[in-house]
Amino acid sequence: MVVHSASIQDRDGAKLVIVKIRQIIPTLKIIWADQGYAGQLVVWVKRLTGIALKIVKRKAKSLRSRSFEPIPKRWIVERTFAWLCNYRRLSKNYECREDTAETMVRLAMIHIMIRRLCPG
Repeated sequence: MVVHSASIQDRDGAKLVIVKIRQIIPTLKIIWADQGYAGQLVVWVKRLTGIALKIVKRKAKSLRSRSFEPIPKRWIVERTFAWLCNYRRLSKNYECREDTAETMVRLAMIHIMIRRLCPG
């Protein structure tokens, strides 16, 4: 996880995450991303790290289907964001420093994991 200012484009922020993740998990082979990260970022990731950046594409819309269909793999990320929004301090950006914001996300994820391991 990398928290950065809102003035940084998502693709540039992704580069920060990928560089950091490569140091932590050197055996990582595949990263899934949505269509917003397609293009030159895919080539950059492969050339710099050797990791395959796979773009998760939407299914073609049929005229009959009007129901909601989650995009595979992306749903995992959206679900995690929903869990984090349950924490008041993460529902808005109250933090002045990026490292404090990262710590708050880590604490929330630790709390989620502890509740799952020891319910009740």
